[in-house]
This record gives sequence, structure tokens and C-alpha cells, in this order.
Amino acid sequence: MIDRRTFLLVSASGLTVAALAACTPETPTPTRSPTTTGGPSPSPVPKPAGMQRTNWSSDPFAGGSFSYQAVGSTPAQRVDLATPVLDRVFLAGEALSETEPGTAQGAQGSGRAVATAVAAAAPDGERIAVIGAGLAGLTAARQLSDAGYAVIVVEARDRIGGRIDTVTGSDWPFPIELGASFVRSTTPLDSTSLDEELSAAGVATAPFNTPAETRDRAGEIVTVPDTGARLLTAGLAWAATQPHDVSVADALVGSGAPTPPPTAPAEPNAATAPIALTDADWLGLALVTDLEMPTGASAAHVSAWYAPTPSTVGAEEADERIVLGGYSTLLTSMAADLDVMLSTIVTKIAYTAETVSLRMATGESVNVDRVVVTVPLGVLQAGAIEFSPPLPFAHRGAIAALGMGVLDKIWLRYDTPFWTTDAELWNVVGDGVDFPVWVNLQPLTGQPVLMGLTAADSALRLAKENDDAVVAAALRSLEPFVGH
Repeated sequence: MIDRRTFLLVSASGLTVAALAACTPETPTPTRSPTTTGGPSPSPVPKPAGMQRTNWSSDPFAGGSFSYQAVGSTPAQRVDLATPVLDRVFLAGEALSETEPGTAQGAQGSGRAVATAVAAAAPDGERIAVIGAGLAGLTAARQLSDAGYAVIVVEARDRIGGRIDTVTGSDWPFPIELGASFVRSTTPLDSTSLDEELSAAGVATAPFNTPAETRDRAGEIVTVPDTGARLLTAGLAWAATQPHDVSVADALVGSGAPTPPPTAPAEPNAATAPIALTDADWLGLALVTDLEMPTGASAAHVSAWYAPTPSTVGAEEADERIVLGGYSTLLTSMAADLDVMLSTIVTKIAYTAETVSLRMATGESVNVDRVVVTVPLGVLQAGAIEFSPPLPFAHRGAIAALGMGVLDKIWLRYDTPFWTTDAELWNVVGDGVDFPVWVNLQPLTGQPVLMGLTAADSALRLAKENDDAVVAAALRSLEPFVGH
């Protein structure tokens, strides 16, 4: 069963996630894909009155949703990536966070750390460029500007926010989040600075601490045993005894775990009778909630040495809050009075021990004293920005070794709900479910709105499909909740 601590990692996307913008010379593929649908549905689930989906893997300014530990990579490589180059080139972002990679908190913390490092190296009044107007970039820019530096923020998109992307308008009864959706405190009495900043910016949040309701494909509510978590934990323990890192998939094979069910989509109405769930089904659910959602990657690609372990923190022990009032409001307040250049793509960073030159896609150049690069890991991996001279071996090794996961969302708006459950979080166990995790916004907002999550191989496959096909996949995944 997915818990709130795991779910935050999913949604600092998301999940799962991190809020950064990328710079690349390509024309962006929009992550927003609104559709209003109607007419008959081949599924018993009615078609929604409105839809919005994400496609982060096809977005050239993101290259995915958030970073993860791929097979053969190590957390120390995140530290390598954060090491300044000649005290002129500094990198930041969720991928560089030692403690909270893949999250908005990690991006914010990295932004603060890089601003502190720049200030330690730069004399007063220097001109600093920050590439990327996501959470890490704006956090660094705000801190440096407040310290008296001349800061320019260069953003490839036509908006700020990066992987924080809030949609507002008449199509939706409240702001919806295509990227990061959640914040958390480690205890109910200990708010994070991100909590406090959202509150100060007037952004509404709501507690999100109820357990998930899990159903099988036939719609029966099932009690989730610890089978999946035990099998996954045993696989990771087996991997820890090996002389070299292996994938989680190989670790499960090595430990004798059953083969999880396939992720290929099922036909509508494929399950109408009660289902006898097996150990493999429960392992499949654990892989979804404890591995694919937090990392955006399948078991075949995630390091078994550094994989997230099944959570031992219950919902009552954490304080998770869902953002309902527009996450981007916080970034707008952070960007106030900053010099932000939108729709400006950086293609090359040339640096020496004395200066830095930025080359734009337009052919123009800007000279600054130092640069903070906060583009996502996926953009660095794509080589969208040329560094001259090339980054040091340690930096290039880290960029190549770390993984970039994919977690996508679909938002569905209904005029009236087809479901009766008031559970806020839904899981579906069994094969053939492309959107196995859903958030029911009706108990939180009074509006019949659902948010579905897909990750890893399912997300990559759906990224190639048109809106109608993705909606059909979502409706198939919702069949267990029809009339229940």
C-alpha cells in the first residue's frame, strides 16, 4: 500500500516531482495536453468532461520527471555533480540533493546550498547567471539577489516553474498541478520551510493522511498483506550480499521471488468475478508503490543497492499535505523583482578561471562572472548544453550514471462522480493496469476530480499514444471503482 512518505516522492514530479526548468535548442513538446471528451465509452467508466495529461519524457526542457539511482550509480555521484568547477560553474537541482533527491524539498535545498557556495566564492556585486527558473533556480536567484549580487535568470520556457506547473482557468474548479503536488513534514509538529513558504504565499493546502483503499480488478476491496514488502525487502537484502550492484529485478530473481504480473494493458471489463490474488500480485503492487512511483523507473533499471526500501512509516506518523491553491503562486512570489529572461535557450557555456560566457540559440552571447546551472538531469544527459571546456570526468560520470525516471499524471474532471467511495487514495492490484494509483479530490475539494499516476514502462509506452488512447487506458484502470 502506498503511504504518504512514498507518495510525496511520487508527486515531486512527480511524483513524483522537483521543480526545475531546462534549456535546450529544440522546440518544446508541451507537457500540457487538454481535452474535452464526450460520447459513448467502451468502458463502463464514463468519459470525463475534461482531461489534462503530462508527458514529461517527451518534454525537451525536462527529459523526464526526476532522478533516481540507476544500476551502478552511487549517491556520492550526486555530491560529485554539486562540486563547483573552477568556482565559475555551479550546478544545482533535485538530482544533486544528498538527502531528498527527486523531490521539491531536494530542489529547494540544493538551490540554497548552491547560493551559499557561490556567495563564498564571489566578491560583492558580481554578475551571476542562473539557468532555469524552477524551484532550485529561483531559490538560488532569490538568495543571491537578496545578498546584493546582480542576478539574471535565463529560462527556456515561456513561463517560470519548470517541473512545477499549475493549471488554472474555467475548465477546472481549482488549480491543478501537473508537476509537484505534495509537501511533507517529518512529524506532525515539525513543518518544513517549504510548508511555511507556501503558507506565507497564501497557497492553500490540505492534510492527506488517510490510508489507501486497494481493490482488485473485479472491484473488491482487499486488505493488503505484507507479502509484497517482504519479498521486495528480501530481494534487496540478497543484493546487499553481492560483490557488485545489480538491478532490483535481478535481486528478486536471485532471492527466489515469484515473477510479478505483466504491465501490458488489459481489455475493458477483463475482470468481473472475484480474483484469487497471488504472491506475485502483491509483489507487483509493492513494486508499483515502493519502487516505480518513487523512482519513475522499472525494477530492471533501479539499483538494488540504493533502491528505496518499503516504507515503515504509517500515515499516522507523517504529516503530508496536498497543494490545492496553486504551487506556482510560491514561485511567482520568489521571482518578484528578479531579472528573468523567458523563452531564452542556452546552448553553450564557455568558462575560464576568470569569466563565463553563455551562448543562446539566437546566436547572442552574455558574459557573466559565474553561472548556476539548474537544468534537469535529463537535459544534461541529452547534451543540450555544450560545456567548453567539457565538465570534469567526475561530473560527466555522474550525469551518465544516474537515472532519469518518468512519472506522468492524468487529471479527469466529471460533472457527477461515478464512484461512491470517499477514500482519498486508491490503489489497484493485478495485471494490466496502466494507472494503478489515483487521488480522489472530491473529499478534499467537494469537486468530482481524479488524478491518476503512471510511471516507468507504462508511462513511457503511454507517452507515445494520443490523448484518446491515454484516456481509454485511464478509464480501464478505473473500472474497479464504478458504482463502488
